[in-house]
Amino acid sequence: MKDPVRHISTGSPFEARIGYSRAVVADGLVYVAGTTGYDYATMTMPEDVTDQCRNALGTIGRALHNAGSSLDHVLRVRYILPDKADWPACWPLTSEAFATARPAATMIVAGLQEPEMKIEIEVTARLPA
Repeated sequence: MKDPVRHISTGSPFEARIGYSRAVVADGLVYVAGTTGYDYATMTMPEDVTDQCRNALGTIGRALHNAGSSLDHVLRVRYILPDKADWPACWPLTSEAFATARPAATMIVAGLQEPEMKIEIEVTARLPA
């Protein structure tokens, strides 16, 4: 029998308003939704792209932990930035976060939902054996 699908929430008001889960666990994989740099404790968005990247990676890490996985088990990551010039500033953070996993990665330049958003990160991870 297949494992049931599990939905993971961070409690973000956007999840209910828009109609999505922070992560979905199915068939041994964890799919984490595109995650921006909001500080969910204060519901504020930092101005600096590195602070936004750090927050997004922290939110993703917590979602993966709640799913029974971690950043070390990420297989695929997509970075979306409105301004490609912001991308190199994030490299030290992403390099550290994914030093063990070394996932397949793509960086896309595209507009995000709100003008203050400077990065969005989406990952797919596996559940450890």
